[in-house]
Amino acid sequence: MEQRRFSGNNHWYHETQSSVGAKQESPLVPEAAEVEDRFLLGLSQQASTSLQPILSGQHEMLQAARHISDILLPDTLNTSLTHTLTLYDRLCTALTVAQVTGIQRMCNHYAARLNPLPGPDSSRESNNRLTQITQYSRQLASQPTLIDRAALHRLAEVGLTEPDIITFSQLIGFVSYQARAIAGIQAMMALPVRWIPGITTPPDADSSRFSQQAEWQPQLPPVELRYASAEQLEALTFCQPQQALQHSAWLLAHDAKALHGWALLLSTQQQNEHDALASAVSARINGSNSCFWHYQGEWREALIQGIDDALTASKAQPVAHAVIQAAAQLTRAPERFSAAHLQPLAESGFSPPAQLKLIHSVALANWNNRLMQTLGG
Repeated sequence: MEQRRFSGNNHWYHETQSSVGAKQESPLVPEAAEVEDRFLLGLSQQASTSLQPILSGQHEMLQAARHISDILLPDTLNTSLTHTLTLYDRLCTALTVAQVTGIQRMCNHYAARLNPLPGPDSSRESNNRLTQITQYSRQLASQPTLIDRAALHRLAEVGLTEPDIITFSQLIGFVSYQARAIAGIQAMMALPVRWIPGITTPPDADSSRFSQQAEWQPQLPPVELRYASAEQLEALTFCQPQQALQHSAWLLAHDAKALHGWALLLSTQQQNEHDALASAVSARINGSNSCFWHYQGEWREALIQGIDDALTASKAQPVAHAVIQAAAQLTRAPERFSAAHLQPLAESGFSPPAQLKLIHSVALANWNNRLMQTLGG
């Protein structure tokens, strides 16, 4: 059966599925591709006069986030034998993760950027590669516990190299982080949320995953010192003071630019006990044993039993209860996170800057959980 290819990202179609004069559909919001701030996607311009100073107070964090967005999703990209992910692959992945999280502003942006790019060729290998990339992205974005060594092996089978897999994991983590940061700020702005019928929230990770603390071990070969490039060594040197990267830095160094950007973003975070609790809630939901056991607070045992158990146990302590409730909602369903979920925090004494800091902790935890869950065990 004859196949035809048309410009843009509409891939290849069988002759029976297309017409000779087929016209490429434009994205619903084409101007979304041109937004200046590619992290908050125009939110900072829409923020009220009371919220603007709060965002300005997080300038260092926001700049670091914008920087790594440019690293992972640049305007142009050259591939090589070891770094084969194309810009189309990356934007397709970003759009898939945005769709999983349900944040419409992100879907508009990534769809508009993806639209003019040519899709892959019509070979069976290319189709299988894109299928595996899309499936893996959707699983890791929605339910990280679905990812195992076999899933990594399937990526290798369709031609992704070790540096590709590191970049791919960083990208999925970043967009998952971006979605929760945007959802949290939209809630602070009291913007309405859209209820999407038929969307079910994946279950939390099973408690058996947290029966004991396990030392994290990489599932892919890390960079070897004797083969490390100057760029990789520079990134590794920058990471040395950060405890969070103690075990994973040499593996993440396969993409030195992304590692440096990730470490820069982590360096802007200074957690207090409430932020640590929120991060533990995210790790418990996502099934990241290594991230969860960093939390040594009083709610650890209750969280191991389940989020509902922790909420029941913390009813007598409104602050902890509000933190667990907000972190769980933002982790599970960012598209449904609203001002109502922030109200208990406000009633417990959280100022708007403290709320934003907690939101950022949850967002970062969701990125870190996906890295650790994907690349080690």
